[in-house]
Amino acid sequence: MTSSSKQQEATLAPPLTLSGKKVVVVGGKTGIGLGVALAAHAAGATVVVASRRIASAEERPDLAEFLQISVDIRDESAVRAAFDTIGPLDHLVVTASPDLGSWGSFMDADMNGVRSYMEGKFLGSWACARHSAPHLKPGGSITFLTGGLAVRPKAGFAAATSSFAAVEALSGSLALELAPTRVNTIRPGFIDTDMWSFLPAEHRDGLRRKVEEAFPARRAGKAEDIGHAALFLMTNPYVTGTVIEVSGGETLVPSVS
Repeated sequence: MTSSSKQQEATLAPPLTLSGKKVVVVGGKTGIGLGVALAAHAAGATVVVASRRIASAEERPDLAEFLQISVDIRDESAVRAAFDTIGPLDHLVVTASPDLGSWGSFMDADMNGVRSYMEGKFLGSWACARHSAPHLKPGGSITFLTGGLAVRPKAGFAAATSSFAAVEALSGSLALELAPTRVNTIRPGFIDTDMWSFLPAEHRDGLRRKVEEAFPARRAGKAEDIGHAALFLMTNPYVTGTVIEVSGGETLVPSVS
């Protein structure tokens, strides 16, 4: 091989393949997490889906290609045990999140709702990173998931806004602390999944129409859009400490909610 050929080979973009890699997707049984799990599997990875309950093959035939493990990320001892069971892994993607309508309001009689949300999102993400780190192979990565609320707060969503911003700050901190393990965050916009099932059907349909009319992408996001972004972050060896927004241009237009 000539020197020019070697130089050209060295400058080629890394392939979007995960052949021979083990990818753990926390919250990978539904919605965005399932989109990430499917993308990783299509790229050749062995995929472990971690969620609170293991589904049977009869119940969820779409999960047949994945290994499943049960874990509640609000329970640190359970998270530690889960990653000890999983063993060596190449990439971790934490997509699990409490329901958007689960925390109540800022002026509730107590703070039980926000404490539960923070435990399920911020501290759960922290625990997954903490207990996966000793098992990550060289060249591995951790990817978190937040949302547009991290940079565009809305009334009534203080718990989610605060939790998302905290996860993004954690991502940058861990990119330094765990280096050379790469740590990044995906910040989705409106992704049309069952995450929005807490809304009445007519409200959800109306929101989808507004998104299609207002967003520059002229459509609602899909779980596979986030899967594609996760695949990029897992396979590009020079991206760390960053937040990738996959929002269809949501932050360029007035709020549609």
